Amino acid sequence: MSNEAPKNVTRRVALVAGGLGAAGLAAMQGRRDAGRSGADGQPATGDGHTRSPAPADRMPVVFVPHGGGPWPFVDLGFDKDEMAALAGYLGGLGKVPRQPPRALLVISAHWEEPVPTVMTAARPPMLYDYYGFPPDSYQITWPAPGDPATAARVRELLRGAGFDSAEDPARGYDHGTFVPLKLAYPEAGVPTVQLSLRRGLDPREHLAIGRALAPLRDEGVYIIGSGMTFHNLRAFGDPRARAASEEFDAWLRATAALPEPERNQRLTDWAAAPAARFVHPREEHLLPLMVIAGAAGADRGAVGYDGIMMGVRLSAYHFG
Repeated sequence: MSNEAPKNVTRRVALVAGGLGAAGLAAMQGRRDAGRSGADGQPATGDGHTRSPAPADRMPVVFVPHGGGPWPFVDLGFDKDEMAALAGYLGGLGKVPRQPPRALLVISAHWEEPVPTVMTAARPPMLYDYYGFPPDSYQITWPAPGDPATAARVRELLRGAGFDSAEDPARGYDHGTFVPLKLAYPEAGVPTVQLSLRRGLDPREHLAIGRALAPLRDEGVYIIGSGMTFHNLRAFGDPRARAASEEFDAWLRATAALPEPERNQRLTDWAAAPAARFVHPREEHLLPLMVIAGAAGADRGAVGYDGIMMGVRLSAYHFG
């Protein structure tokens, strides 16, 4: 696969421990709602003013860590407690929206195209975009239907924002999609569309893509960015890795919680963050967060998952 480490590194990657769980997520939601209320009970904008509350059925947007290869579904000899913690978090993603979504839109770190490209198959196949794993890794299924109408709506919104786009009727679900969503939606009943990153990986451009897609949140579409907050696979075992991951993660947490203008400016300049290029030698696993932040609008981010993976810090972010 295009974005994974060589075979001897890829097989070492398990995913994180330390998830918040349902009780933690509920407490986090309560703290966030309390912190965003103005004096009149209306949500605060962060500048001392208040704004009208969002529609009750507006979908949240989330950025999640998807892990390495088929880790939840094949025994690779990794720490079972670590895997269970992350799997438990991902398994709860379907409960984050207040209402069931009519469709899912996933921006996966494992798909880059010259222009933003949507998959349009009514029955997307599987795409096993990893290598060197046991045979069972290539028998995993997640037969969620596609959604050509939602794919067309994505292209319409991008066109309205001045973006060229394309469609791919043959593309299948890569592991950035089927790994987290097989846990979150094991029945595979929610129509799902993948959207690619744009080559060049310009953070400002991906924030703008997210802004263009924001209307989908009021149309029943749950937007999920799938990547990693730490993605230097060759650094696992490096004594510098833990400190670097903690520095970068602290910066991300502070950034996600800022008002929209400051947040998006910091994300645009992410490479200036502490340890940024050690944590992300190549930024494809961070760019889905830019799309999510763009779609979040004025919603501030909160930590949805916090854990340690092979000695480094990982986190997930929820907006709305």
